[in-house]
Amino acid sequence: MRRPTARAYAAPAAALAALFTLVPAAQADSTDLTAAAATVIEKVPYAMDSSNQAAWWTPAATYKGRGQYTYFAFNEPGSTAAMHRPAIARRDPDGVWSRLPLLERSGQQAEFADDNGHNQPSVARDGSGRLHVFASMHANAWRYFRTEAAGGDVTDHAAELPDQGVGITYPIVATAPNGDLYLAARVGAGAGADQRPGKLYRWDDAAARWSVVATFAGALNRSVYPDDLAVDAAGRVHLLYEWAKAPATGFRHQLSYLRYDPSTGAFADSAGAAVTTPVAPGTSDVIQELTTGEEWSIDNAYTGPAVQSAKLALDGSTPKVAYRYRSADSGGNFHVYYAYPSGGDWAHRTVYADGQTAAALGITWDETDAQRVYYVTGSGTDRVFVATESGSTWTSQSAAPGVSADRLAVRRDSDGDDVLYLPDTAHDSLYYGRR
Repeated sequence: MRRPTARAYAAPAAALAALFTLVPAAQADSTDLTAAAATVIEKVPYAMDSSNQAAWWTPAATYKGRGQYTYFAFNEPGSTAAMHRPAIARRDPDGVWSRLPLLERSGQQAEFADDNGHNQPSVARDGSGRLHVFASMHANAWRYFRTEAAGGDVTDHAAELPDQGVGITYPIVATAPNGDLYLAARVGAGAGADQRPGKLYRWDDAAARWSVVATFAGALNRSVYPDDLAVDAAGRVHLLYEWAKAPATGFRHQLSYLRYDPSTGAFADSAGAAVTTPVAPGTSDVIQELTTGEEWSIDNAYTGPAVQSAKLALDGSTPKVAYRYRSADSGGNFHVYYAYPSGGDWAHRTVYADGQTAAALGITWDETDAQRVYYVTGSGTDRVFVATESGSTWTSQSAAPGVSADRLAVRRDSDGDDVLYLPDTAHDSLYYGRR
């Protein structure tokens, strides 16, 4: 640490629903493929654009009402192959799907240019039932859509955000137990930017208003890459982020952790020690330190050690982290690691090191299985796997048998099930999983 000094559902592809209405889709039929995997898989009955792929996003949300509701934000095909249209696919407790397009002020469905790894949506539901979506921003002004009330249209509300007119990238969002939302994003634009800091924002559910919490990380000649955030039962916000040489690069370094307590307005590291924000690389609580041969580079052909993607789960208030790291001796492959605070530092375990992985991860915490780390292999028929640890041994099994998904996001619902968001970009299909 661095501180200062199984069932499967098959649904046929459905035609897109009417543009401006919420259109229910019939519940899919089910077939028992494998009891061993104990995984429910359904094909979402709406066409997905191949641009629907990222590592940092938070595209899935859940809510417990009369049963479990699931919300998947995703990119639909646009008017041309180079465009996409963001929407939400909602699954109700009966397994019926409905589609909610994101609407501009004109009433037309929003459409944006494809930009893989950047222009993908994140979604959350607040305590009043409003849905919030942040979509298609790569150093763009806010592209923010929400409902006015539960069940309403998802419309443009970008003017409500602070920091108007600045470039926003990598928006990730989570719901607090009191119904508020927290949003982290990288702020800054332009190839000549000397730094691009990370900022934390809060949606006050009672007041229906956004505000800036703080610039949580930033340093000269460095860019911040938000990876994940989670809110514990006490309302503390846990942040995971990476550092890169400014202005931008596909390969990052010094994966770091930070905690914010809204009751005091203070930030702390994983040991509970107070920190002053914005933190810099040298004052961050670093999970993955630089290793031999690691360099700060903006060359997207860089082949040295680097971090690329990470996700966070909470065991109570203790952070548990899954991340991908390419070391000097990994043969060019990004291996999957698990990290957690231990003795004032971070302990590390190797989860998967048998081949290349894709920039897609998930992690959840289960009282019985402990941590579950989800990852995607670089090739194979089944590419999405879940790994669990017993003693010091990690065991993996397919998390989506028979589905050729190549991207991944995971949200744990209030019933203790892992909800899987599974894009298959080769076949323009999105799958829902539950295990």
